[in-house]
Amino acid sequence: MAPCGEKSQEPISSVVIIIAMQTEAMPLVNKFELKKDQDSVFPEGVPWVRYHGTYKDLHLNIIWPGKDTSLEVDSVGTISASLVTYASIQALKPDLIINAGTAGGFKAKGASIGDVFLISDVAFHDRRIPIPVFDLYGVGQRQAFSTPNLLRELNLKVCKLSTGDSLDMSSQDETSITANDATIKDMEGAAVAYVADLFKVPALFVKAVTDLVDGDKPTAEEFMQNLVAVTAALEQSVSQVIDFINGKRFSEL
Repeated sequence: MAPCGEKSQEPISSVVIIIAMQTEAMPLVNKFELKKDQDSVFPEGVPWVRYHGTYKDLHLNIIWPGKDTSLEVDSVGTISASLVTYASIQALKPDLIINAGTAGGFKAKGASIGDVFLISDVAFHDRRIPIPVFDLYGVGQRQAFSTPNLLRELNLKVCKLSTGDSLDMSSQDETSITANDATIKDMEGAAVAYVADLFKVPALFVKAVTDLVDGDKPTAEEFMQNLVAVTAALEQSVSQVIDFINGKRFSEL
């Protein structure tokens, strides 16, 4: 996901942050003093929400897919993530996309509750198509934009991310996640990567661990128990990333 054309030679100016849950989004909205869009750039009738404003030299947009119009819960998962990423690229023409959010981690791979990771590679673990070449399409492995200077400066942990549309993990999911060499799993990352790659928009992924998939506690219980505290750690790390990006070209990341 390399930047194309003249944009790669200019300082980054426009950033879209895709965040699946309101609880994850609001600390960053408050941190950067962003305002909710009153005249939506998105099609009429969709629940997608945009918060935007200027922070230092950056035009920031936080995009939250909103609440499901029938069930009033956060619109999590790959379908909503794909749709809002596509719509945001079309409407806002960002220089950079950041997908920030929470994830489940594997203690066997060294993850702990509250860890924040910058993602190197993303892939799907629940698109199983056992036909030659279609199998690779299903996995959909992609690399995040490389940021060696950011990593060195902020001393962030790095890992691979696996994405699927279920909070729990079936035995087939586990086999695929192991094959993906993933340390953490989420429900949006690889979908955002797919759309960003289609339009050649560089993408970064910042994920904080709320629960241990291979731990002793039920995933849903542990996720809800840690969500607020871990979101605070996510906000701090994303803020550091934004501060580092400010005023820099892609080649300086």
